[in-house]
Amino acid sequence: MDMVVPLISACWLVLGQMAPYLLFGFLMAGVLSVAITPEWVERHLGGRGFGPVFKSSLFGIPLPLCSCGVIPVMASIRRHGAGRGATVGFLLSTPQTGVDSIFATYALLGPVLAVYRPLVALVTGVVGGLAAQVFDPDRSGGETDASGVPACTASCCSDGPRRGLVARALEYGFVTLSRDIAKPLFVGILIAGAMSVFIQENFLSAYLGGGLVAMLVMMAMGIPIYVCSTASIPIALGFMHMGASPGAALVFLISGPATNAAAISVVWQLLGRRTAIIYLVTAALGALLAGISLDALYNYLPPAMVPMAHHAEAHASGWVGNASAVALLIILLASLLEKRPAVVKGETAGKEGVSAMTDRIIIRISGMTCSHCVNTIARALRQTSGVREATVDLDSGQAVVSGEDLDTQTLLHAIRDLGYEASLADS
Repeated sequence: MDMVVPLISACWLVLGQMAPYLLFGFLMAGVLSVAITPEWVERHLGGRGFGPVFKSSLFGIPLPLCSCGVIPVMASIRRHGAGRGATVGFLLSTPQTGVDSIFATYALLGPVLAVYRPLVALVTGVVGGLAAQVFDPDRSGGETDASGVPACTASCCSDGPRRGLVARALEYGFVTLSRDIAKPLFVGILIAGAMSVFIQENFLSAYLGGGLVAMLVMMAMGIPIYVCSTASIPIALGFMHMGASPGAALVFLISGPATNAAAISVVWQLLGRRTAIIYLVTAALGALLAGISLDALYNYLPPAMVPMAHHAEAHASGWVGNASAVALLIILLASLLEKRPAVVKGETAGKEGVSAMTDRIIIRISGMTCSHCVNTIARALRQTSGVREATVDLDSGQAVVSGEDLDTQTLLHAIRDLGYEASLADS
């Protein structure tokens, strides 16, 4: 019991530091969700050369997509004409950071890392995209969807009725996004708090300081696991409390969100072995070089600019931080306690008055992790010939498709092409 109060206090300190910036990041993410649609992105990612690769890497930086959530978006832009290089650039840069994680990085790790992290995402995206373009070029351009149907006609995260832009932005930023990151964020804050309370400061500095070995250890922990760009920040802060250098922590911040075992296998399936290897090698080498260069950069900066875990006490939350922490806690808890909408549902255009559904197919789907996955699958199903209505349930991992003359294999392929496993549910 003696350790519970310090643990709660440490977690509250981390939450209070992040809260004002994360709330603003939620707002900016909501604005981006209605300002940048997949159609808009797809128009800019076709063709070869440096331009599409650079634009895809740049577009991906502010988008709040994790390494699993980015997979269906990547598959969609690839299917709608994006070149291999642009697809890989988007895949590398997007999960490393987002507008919400940029503000959270500034709050906990300072301005240098807040700028350096998206810059590394851009560079690794461009380098990886160009490498894929050179060493595994498209033989006939991007894989354009033969149906000619656009990926979607609204926000990338909204399948509901058309409402005002402000309402849609607020719903995405403070409901959808907060629901997607609430659990991993709470886990990350708890881990950071536990590290600061139960592990003596610099306890592992002799083993986990700077240098290549420490960075390889951080990479070995980061690559196989699933951790989002925002939830990884307090964990990185905990590693720094244990003695890791800023560069070693950056390696974890890059390799953790950018890759995981599931994403690697899906990239292998969708883009081929050579591109998957390019993707993984670029992420790994980019993380190492970024970590080494960041530690070197800090040698030339004033000590006050070097992020350290013990600086948290010097920047303890005032009334703004505490009030923001309360607001953020309410938003996150509400998103967890509120029952997730059972389905993301939509209907294709059809004849008025026709309600009879001659076919009804239930599909079991594995690999969905967030609302982005649900929305992307729902759109893909509704674009399939004969589909009149499609509902997707994240909690049960099932989709229910109704329509006329439905082809089971076409429906399964529509889901598998996005990188998910799909099979017919048992009758």
